[in-house]
Amino acid sequence: MGKIVMAKSKLSYEESRRQRLEENKKRMEALNLPQLAQALKTTSSPKPSPMKRTKPRTVEKQMVVVRRSSRVANLPTPVYKEVVVDRVMIPRKSYSSRHRDLSNRVYASDEARAEAMERAENLESGLGSDHPIFVKTMLPSHVSGGFWLGLQVQFCKEHLPKGDEVMTLIDEDGDEYPTIYLARKTGLSGGWKGFAVAHDLVDGDALVFQLIRRTAFKVYILRVGRPEDGNKL
Repeated sequence: MGKIVMAKSKLSYEESRRQRLEENKKRMEALNLPQLAQALKTTSSPKPSPMKRTKPRTVEKQMVVVRRSSRVANLPTPVYKEVVVDRVMIPRKSYSSRHRDLSNRVYASDEARAEAMERAENLESGLGSDHPIFVKTMLPSHVSGGFWLGLQVQFCKEHLPKGDEVMTLIDEDGDEYPTIYLARKTGLSGGWKGFAVAHDLVDGDALVFQLIRRTAFKVYILRVGRPEDGNKL
């Protein structure tokens, strides 16, 4: 009996549900809702847009007249060209036959250097004061490697040219060696190597420089460890 009641109850529920669906469907048709839903669905899905095609950029070149100041507008166009500046130069000499083997060079001891300097100072005193004079002891940088000879700054300011010049070095035999004197650096550059190599100068040698002309030095060499040298006057 109970099963029959449940079956009838379930049947009545399904019947009422079907009726409600039919009524809702009629209401939707009366309001034209199915067509509106379809229209909204169609408009809400965007159509894929075709790929944009960009045109290549074209750069147009034009000749433009450069504006000039009114003060120089009537002046001729300037012409720029290289200007050759005169430089102090000396002819190069070949000293290939006088190259020295510096691998076995010996550095002077303090005692030997001082002894050579003492002999140079004695020679300086014997030469008198008629010409400006100074003594210079040789260091490794003077006689090898860079071959740069810095001179006494105060001596250069008082006695040597204010600009770069060709300075001639005259040895004890009267042979002349042109060198470049750099006024701003107060030293001898080009040509000094030739003098040093030609006279086999080594570390510890003492040189007496006597300014006999505005651009000429008489040079006396006092060899380190060789007291008999430097007696030619």
